[in-house]
Amino acid sequence: MKSELVYKAAEIIDDPQKLINLVSKRVRQLNSGRSPLIPTVPSMGAADIALTEIIEGKIRILELPAEQA
Repeated sequence: MKSELVYKAAEIIDDPQKLINLVSKRVRQLNSGRSPLIPTVPSMGAADIALTEIIEGKIRILELPAEQA
């Protein structure tokens, strides 16, 4: 996992726990066969793909209003 990707993604999702949860969930999806939402190269790991998807706005956290939570 490239640290510069972590820093860039942390600028978008500033809560570290939410960022970890989103990346973990997306890595599980990618490892189970889901297709990446970005162009990839063979040297990219699943975490790099997930972080790049966050940076490029391809995936995000859906915040529910308080009355629906």
